Amino acid sequence: MPVPTAPTFRDRVHGCLLGGAVGDALGAAVEFRSIDEIRARFGPAGIADPAEAYGRVGAITDDTQMTVFTADGLIRAAVRGRTKGIVHAPTVVDHAYGRWLAALGERGGRWDDGAPDGWLVDLPALGAWRSPGRTCLSAMRAPAAGTVAAPINQSKGCGGVMRIAPVGLLDGPRDVFALGCDLAALTHGHPSGYLTAGAMALLIARLVAGDGLDEALDAVEARLVAEAPPPTATATDVAPATASGTAATTDTENDTQAAERAETLVAVRTARALAAAGAAPGPETVAGLGLGWVADEALAMAVYCALVAEDFAHGVRLAVNHSGDSDSTGAMTGSILATLHGAAVIPDRLLADLELRAEITRLADDWVAVFGPDPADLESGDLARRYPGW
Repeated sequence: MPVPTAPTFRDRVHGCLLGGAVGDALGAAVEFRSIDEIRARFGPAGIADPAEAYGRVGAITDDTQMTVFTADGLIRAAVRGRTKGIVHAPTVVDHAYGRWLAALGERGGRWDDGAPDGWLVDLPALGAWRSPGRTCLSAMRAPAAGTVAAPINQSKGCGGVMRIAPVGLLDGPRDVFALGCDLAALTHGHPSGYLTAGAMALLIARLVAGDGLDEALDAVEARLVAEAPPPTATATDVAPATASGTAATTDTENDTQAAERAETLVAVRTARALAAAGAAPGPETVAGLGLGWVADEALAMAVYCALVAEDFAHGVRLAVNHSGDSDSTGAMTGSILATLHGAAVIPDRLLADLELRAEITRLADDWVAVFGPDPADLESGDLARRYPGW
């Protein structure tokens, strides 16, 4: 039996972006529905093939819209870095999210610089209202972006992690974990809101580097352990008041903060333990990990579905047939599996009606041209025109 050829960088990039969109589109038809409602409509096995959502079969949601703008922002950051010699990638990606907000017809609080540019703003599907997350909308309307050091809110919704997979596709010796955290923190300020994004970015990066799924998850766990500070003292100890008379941070608060930072690590470990336990995969088993509306649950569900998947179709089907945030868990699972195995594992029946399939494919080709083994000249030409460096 011939040894399977490892996917190329191009295969993995196309797999990540298309696989995520396919999982998103499969989940779009059942998001906000309970598993009982899903079974009543699609039968005991639940949804298995793309169904109508938002007026068409294969419709993407805000998950893919924001993932596309993440990729767009990172390409633009590369253009700026190579042509100007200096760039702050989170700011450039934040500007990309500002163009997404403008495409929705919303007025942003910090990026109101005239008509948006670049080729993506001409695609109506990227500006269609597809149940965008309230936290993402409110954060992008704010006058300043959030950061890890200065959180914009305390949201741990999955809107930060569901859009972050392209970060893991970056070339070279980058700290993709830190960048994933920084990009998620633009809109989501709770530690679980951004640490999950760092974990997802690192997971994708390790898969691109050739790790198996378990090996990649080992690396993710190791980084999460390093990122979670231990409790400092007993919870009953209270620090004395400061000179101003304001009570200093208590050890109880420190323990709470440590527990919040550990949620992502616990989620990954719980998902791996559930997969190793050998219980029959299904909606009831997936439901043991949560509903996916918050980031640590969404990551746990995606990791579990990827670990137990018999193939790509089985993995994304498992990821969307539950009573929670089906499109986000489907998108994340699809990105993981198709990065691991390459785009060829995505069945044609799931791709056939995918909204923006050709455009996402073009974006993936552009990504390879910019970040692949033979980087294109970004000083001039079509790429520089379509991805202005700001």
